[in-house]
Amino acid sequence: MREFKCQSCGAGIHYEPGTDQLKCPFCGKENPIPKGEAGVEEQNLEEELARVGEEGVVGEVLVVPCEACGAKTTFPPNVTADKCAFCGSPLVTGKSLSQKKVQPHGILPFLVDSQKANQSFARWIGSRWFAPNDLKRHSKNPSNLKGVYTPYWTFDSQTDSPYTGERGDDYWTTEAVSVVRNGRQCIENRRVKHTRWTPTSGRVEHFFDDVLVPASNNLPRKYMEALEPWDLSQVVPYEESYLSGFRVESYSLPLPEGRGLAREKMAQEIRRLVERDIGGDHQRVFQIDTSYSQETFKHLLMPIWIDSYRYGEKVYRFLVNARTGEVQGERPWSVVKIVFAVLVAVAVLVLLLTVVGGN
Repeated sequence: MREFKCQSCGAGIHYEPGTDQLKCPFCGKENPIPKGEAGVEEQNLEEELARVGEEGVVGEVLVVPCEACGAKTTFPPNVTADKCAFCGSPLVTGKSLSQKKVQPHGILPFLVDSQKANQSFARWIGSRWFAPNDLKRHSKNPSNLKGVYTPYWTFDSQTDSPYTGERGDDYWTTEAVSVVRNGRQCIENRRVKHTRWTPTSGRVEHFFDDVLVPASNNLPRKYMEALEPWDLSQVVPYEESYLSGFRVESYSLPLPEGRGLAREKMAQEIRRLVERDIGGDHQRVFQIDTSYSQETFKHLLMPIWIDSYRYGEKVYRFLVNARTGEVQGERPWSVVKIVFAVLVAVAVLVLLLTVVGGN
């Protein structure tokens, strides 16, 4: 990763979250990040897949692999050893690897700094009474949070989906039924609901814009998706200045697999559109044959504060959306606190029974 120098004193400078500046920690001078006029351009998906498949090279990056969890990230300049943000294991730059990857096209810069992210994280942990006390102490140390740009794919596509199915329309009839009232058999009229099914077919067309797919296999996907939505309207063209002072995770979900997951998301929405098109009170969908055209993609970097905590034999990960402060993650349960709570509940129950029995 490139090292940036202060225009005033020559010291190393880092990106200041929430600004368009690289700030010097020594003299305080703010060094502006150059802005381009062009936006983030969509990339032709079929051409890129052919290029990656045939050549296997688009760009080259130097990453540090974690031997414990397999995550591959960059190190900030002048850092020779640190802990893995994903599992807390030691890392050294001497084991760096050169990898050929699709270069990022856009970046969503950090907006929430480490102090605000740590406050959100500490509040999140503090609201969980059964979390271990050691974790609560751990959450109050801002240095445990690591700022990481994590990789995402976005996909655009025009879809055309012919379908076949059935439309169900409810109707009511009045029927005489035999019932027992006060020990006597009698006949009553009741309204009974039926459904009339009609074969149907049609087609729905829809344009999908920026279907987002996390390109990391190192973090729980359900928590990454829970950090959404991202304010994609604020994505800027890729500029290495925004990376200064932060790590960058190399994507582990290849582009073809990313498209597959994006199509799964599209298929869910297409089915909803088909059911709406069928109409009626109920719908049966027998077949949908979707074709895709005008497919484009982007490789984006999203800002996340990450902390990892080892409890027992398991590593727990915590994620903070560095745009909104949203916190997601796993949490360990303190066995001591749970046992104590159970004992207190039993003691209260015994006390209540004693009081009731004494009366």
